[in-house]
Amino acid sequence: MTLIKVIIPAYNEADSIAHVIHDIPDIVDEVIVVNNNSTDDTVKNAENAGATVLTENQKGYGYACLKGMEHIASQSQKPDIIVFIDGDYSDYPEELTKVVAPILEDNRDMVIGARVAELRAKGSMTPQQVFGNWLATTLMKLFFGAKFTDLGPFRAIKYDALLSLNMEDKTYGWTVEMQLKALKKKLSYIEVPVRYKQRIGVSKVSGTVKGTIFAGVKILGWIFKYSLK
Repeated sequence: MTLIKVIIPAYNEADSIAHVIHDIPDIVDEVIVVNNNSTDDTVKNAENAGATVLTENQKGYGYACLKGMEHIASQSQKPDIIVFIDGDYSDYPEELTKVVAPILEDNRDMVIGARVAELRAKGSMTPQQVFGNWLATTLMKLFFGAKFTDLGPFRAIKYDALLSLNMEDKTYGWTVEMQLKALKKKLSYIEVPVRYKQRIGVSKVSGTVKGTIFAGVKILGWIFKYSLK
């Protein structure tokens, strides 16, 4: 039996986190919510929904993901697949089966849930998100011959493949770091189209000018860093 664990970084997602957890299919062995310094009822609501809840007080998406990986590393039975999904309910967690299918059926190393235009609800991605994704994936195609079209946070990766990447980014560069390192390691990857809707609450990244600029700098920084290697 394939062992699948889900990591959900969460900062002030009290209104959405239980919906995300409840909609995750039963094929998942453990749902790990990493509370990233929330000041609302995120922890209580995640625990009530049945998730394992960890705390990472250092604010940052990457910090939260690394905390989840640290928890998994401490367990005696290691998973086959790790799935990452956001806690804001903008993705459709029930599509997890679609996201992990290329790993289970075709032995792919990594799958990115691509938020394609025809499956996105109107306004679910800001213009700066759409442009940022286009710019980043275009540069990755130019520099590395990549076939990515999105830096979508809903993704699945073989656990051993994830460990081989030696992930290190602590903030907004986590997704692009994973994709760049997967290219460098020559991991097999594919995108699957996923639906995307308006998130619950305000985005901590694209919802602020500071967050948008910082995320853009981090993402482009990783791409240019790898283009020079």
